[in-house]
Amino acid sequence: MIFLKARWTAFIAGLVLASSAHANLVVNGGFEDNAVANGGWNWFPSASVNGWEGSNVEIWHNLFGIAAPEGLQLAEINADGPNSGAWSIFQNLATVAGQTYDVSFFYRARVDNNESFNFSVGTLNALVNDHVVGQWSNFVGSFVATSAWTQLRFTSNNTGTLGNLIDDVQVNARTSVPESNPLILFALGLFGLLFVRRTAK
Repeated sequence: MIFLKARWTAFIAGLVLASSAHANLVVNGGFEDNAVANGGWNWFPSASVNGWEGSNVEIWHNLFGIAAPEGLQLAEINADGPNSGAWSIFQNLATVAGQTYDVSFFYRARVDNNESFNFSVGTLNALVNDHVVGQWSNFVGSFVATSAWTQLRFTSNNTGTLGNLIDDVQVNARTSVPESNPLILFALGLFGLLFVRRTAK
């Protein structure tokens, strides 16, 4: 009987974890893999930044007292170092055609509220131009993949090496049991408790 209870408890735990677990498809979406000293910054060729391709990537760690909304570090799209054309970084994500994916990231202005960039992933395209100096904003969206590979890209609309801070870039497959639905999770837990009580008699 104890073995049965243990197996059922593990099953319920598995259901709860499966309903809330996320596997972010974006590699190094928080820009944490290239260590930068606290209070400092550095720019890296994209080939040296895990997951990212395209222009240089400038990474900050509490520079000017700006704390990352997730983890310790963040990136500036308008990076320092040589570049030809618009500043643009991207990743090619492995996706499943017909699957819905949820997208989110944080963004913020560095020098003025006129900073902006274009963001695209699959069929989702957005001009992000509501930046605020001194405040992080959160972009949230979704798309349905049309192929086995989907490109995610940020492209600055500003020239120069100042502007467009981003962090915590996420693309997650939408699960059948939304994480934000506490009633379903509560019902699963309650059902498990009632089952254990019945088998204990």
